[in-house]
Amino acid sequence: MKKEYPANGQTKILTLNDIKPGKRVVVRRHHSEGSVRQRLLDLGLMPNVSVLVLRAAPLNDPIALRLDATDVSLRRREAATIEVIEE
Repeated sequence: MKKEYPANGQTKILTLNDIKPGKRVVVRRHHSEGSVRQRLLDLGLMPNVSVLVLRAAPLNDPIALRLDATDVSLRRREAATIEVIEE
């Protein structure tokens, strides 16, 4: 699942699921479909939006995110469908 991004030098596709708490990333694209995709877009997880990963729950699911002034919780399986790049 390696892909080359010559513009920023990244060699691995990162998903929101891969990001550690305290890191900020930018949403690149969605790999989800149907109602899940629509829900993520409704929550504000659109391309080019900056996202701060706040924390992961004790059993690692869900994760808490901050989008502007809004805090959102996402399941890990949903977070794994959101491709991101580091800021």
